[in-house]
Parts: sequence; structure tokens; C-alpha cells
Amino acid sequence: MTQQIHSYDVVVVGGGVAGLSAAVAASEKGARVAILERSTEAETGGNTRHTEAFLRMQSVDEVADGFADVLVDDFMGHPDPSLVHDAALPPHRRGPLYRATHTIDPDYVSTLAEEAPRALAWMSGHGVRFDFVPTPFLTQSTTRMAPVGGGLAIIETMGKAARGLGVEFHFETTARRLTFGDQGIDGVFAHTPNGPAVFQGAVVLASGGYQGNFELMARYHGERALTCRPVARGGNFNKGEGLEMALALGAATAGNFALFHAEPVDPRSGEAEAAIFCFPYGVLVNAEGRRFVDEARGTVDAWYERTTRAIQDQTDGIAWVVLDQRGLAVPNLTAGIRTDIAPVTAATVGELAAKLGLPVAVVEETIAAYNAACPDPSGFDHARTDGLATDGLVPPKSNWSLPIAEGPFAAYPIMAANVFTFGGLKTTPDAEVVDRDGDPMTGLYAAGELTGLYYSNYTGSTSVLRGATFGRIAGANAAAAAAKEA
Repeated sequence: MTQQIHSYDVVVVGGGVAGLSAAVAASEKGARVAILERSTEAETGGNTRHTEAFLRMQSVDEVADGFADVLVDDFMGHPDPSLVHDAALPPHRRGPLYRATHTIDPDYVSTLAEEAPRALAWMSGHGVRFDFVPTPFLTQSTTRMAPVGGGLAIIETMGKAARGLGVEFHFETTARRLTFGDQGIDGVFAHTPNGPAVFQGAVVLASGGYQGNFELMARYHGERALTCRPVARGGNFNKGEGLEMALALGAATAGNFALFHAEPVDPRSGEAEAAIFCFPYGVLVNAEGRRFVDEARGTVDAWYERTTRAIQDQTDGIAWVVLDQRGLAVPNLTAGIRTDIAPVTAATVGELAAKLGLPVAVVEETIAAYNAACPDPSGFDHARTDGLATDGLVPPKSNWSLPIAEGPFAAYPIMAANVFTFGGLKTTPDAEVVDRDGDPMTGLYAAGELTGLYYSNYTGSTSVLRGATFGRIAGANAAAAAAKEA
């Protein structure tokens, strides 16, 4: 079969928020742009299509308080001080070992904080509307906005903007490898419905993580790969080719390849983000019928990921949240229950355990011990961390400790869903992919979940925001580089 050649100024791999932002920005600079998307047109958008797309903003014009500090303070291990010292130097004086190290570049975070409001204003100019909308979190540690209509609104609105600017979409087209010449990266080899093809141009990789590739998940996450799945159908399209293509040419990495952004979901449901965030108002028991974690260490939005990881560490990667009538009566509790499957219910704790297939006597003992450790409930306040902690219980429960005593009782199963993978490509604040010698790879840019940023805990409501921000930067810079080359 004859290999087809398609010539563009900029080739964008991936059609989610990062890819569409890159394509629109590049087109606005006068570039001829193609988007390569492995899905059908009806399912385009990857994870973005299915997310509510919360944004860590206090207004469209300003990021949330402490935005940069939370990202930079994420635990990154114990890097060599002699390398990290270079962060205080002007960029041109930083050594290659620092430029390629896996730690966060403070300039990257500063650029994100500075450019995020401009990116949202730019998207607003294309028709995306932002507002404060209800979240699934009954207690929150930060401010959040969202596009009206969620991520799907971004896909539809920015997709329309891209088409209006002349961007050409190639659906059911999977990028396989990067092509390069004397001047650097100059295109992508891809499989299309019409056979193999080369798409020539500066390249923006915006193809998401690798959560849809079980082999890569097992390679990086070991046994944990078996007990998680993508949080939404769109994540199954993210098979890691963008990462593999860049690594094959010597790209440097950032972010923690041992972790992914974990969200607690109902394993029975096929709905996107069938999240269960109500566990702080009940207790979690594992397959052995025992508690194993403090369910209420703080606001649920700040702690749910770490609790979800504790669930994944249990037998078969699953646990059940048990609630009684007082827990179920917490105001607006259903906002934190996104599953479309009803809970398992029973008149007594023992009957509930039997229905769940758990050891009845152990569950009854667990609930009795928890109830005995609960304090006077008069200080209970569901809307804030109330300090209503258990006494002498191991593990403790730090807040919202009401007895599980008023039947009938209910339980939801919970497993870890993979929202996106933490490990990815290292980029400069200009969205250039960096090689292992710390130098930008000419002609190659990246944005979104494919790029590494998170290490020990996801900084909530920043993923879509950085996809839009650095997608816009990547597209503009790729177009400028293509124009200079021309």
C-alpha cells in the first residue's frame, strides 16, 4: 500500500482540551493545522469529553489561593540538592542535569498560574462559558469553577472554533512514531482508515496518558493495574503512544510513574465518573470485614485520592462504605454519590454483611467497636471538619464520627478508577519537550495529561486547566517555529 504524505505547518496528536487548544492557537497564528484523533468523530475528546472539568479558580481572572504553592510543595522524593540548587539560577545558567531532572520546574508552575486566566478568557472569546457550578464535594478546601456543560462543552465549542479556522480533523487515525530530519522533529507516521500516512509539520503531542494500555499500566504500576480501570470511556483511547514515541527519541520525563490520579467509583457502574464521595459519613470495610483507614482525615476533596489508594491496597482492590439512616440523612449527600446503581440495603448490619458476601461476625464486631469509640454527637457538622473523632480506635476516624446504629443500613462498593497517569514528558514553560540532556527537542511540543506534573497527590481541578493553558502555548509556539522554518 502506498504511503500517503500530508503536509501541514502543525500536526496535533489528540483531540481533547489540550489538543483543541493547541490547534486553535496555531491556526490563529496563520498555521495550517491537522488534528490526528484515534477515536471516531462521535467519541472524540478523550477524557475531556466525559469530565465535569472543574477548574482551580476563584474567578475567571484569578487562580485559587495557594495555587502555585500546592503544586510546588507536592512531595517529589529526595532530589539531589546540588541539582535542585540550579532552580534559583537564571534559566541560561541552569545545568543540563537540572533541566532534565524529574522534579517540577518552578517556572512551569509560575507560567501555569499566570497564563491560566488568559487561557480561560481566550476560550471565552470562542464561546466557552464558565461559572460556579455544584461540585460532588460536601466539604471543600479550595474554590472551583467549571465550563457550563462540562468538558463536552469544551469539545463542542473549541471543536467548532477549530473547524471555523480551517483545522483539518483526521479521525480513526493513530499516531505511531515521530519522524525527524536534520532540523529536528518534522512529522508523525500514523495509521489511517486509508492506510499508512506521514503528516508533516511541527508536532504537538496532546494524546493523554496511558491508562487505556494495560501493558503499560502493568509495567509501571504492577499488580495495581489489575484493580483499576479508566474513570470514563474516553480514557480507554489513551494508550500511551505519545509517551512511547517521545521516549524512543530520548525525551526526558517528569511526574511520578508509580502513581496515577485515583478516584473512588462504584465498580458495578459503567457510567463516566460513577464516584462515591460519601465515605466520610460512614465507615469503610474491606473484604475481611474490617476497617483499614481513617475515612475522614479532612475535607473530602483534599483526601479522597489517598483514601482511594488505601482501598486499592485491600484484597481485590475493593471496599464497601457502610451508612446508617443518620449518615444517609446528611444534607445533599446524594451530590457525592454519582453511581447509577442503587446501594445494597438491609435491616441489620449482619444481614447487610451477608448480602455483601462479607464475614458477618467480623463486620458486626467492626461496627460495634466503631460505635463504642464514637463521641457525643452534639458537635456534628456535616459542612466542615468538625473534629468529632473516635476515642482509642485503630485506625481512628478524625471527623464526623457518628455511630452506625439506625437501620435500615446501606452499602456501596468502591474501587479505584484511573483518571489519568502521573508520569509523563518533561516540558519547558514554552511547552517544548525536553530531552535527557535537558535541551528542547526541536519541533516537538506537548501539553495536557501526557506531560508530567504530579507526584504524591493530585492537586485537584488543575488537569483541564493546564491542558488548556499549555495547549494554547504549545500551539502558538509550534506555529511560530513552523513559520520561522518556512
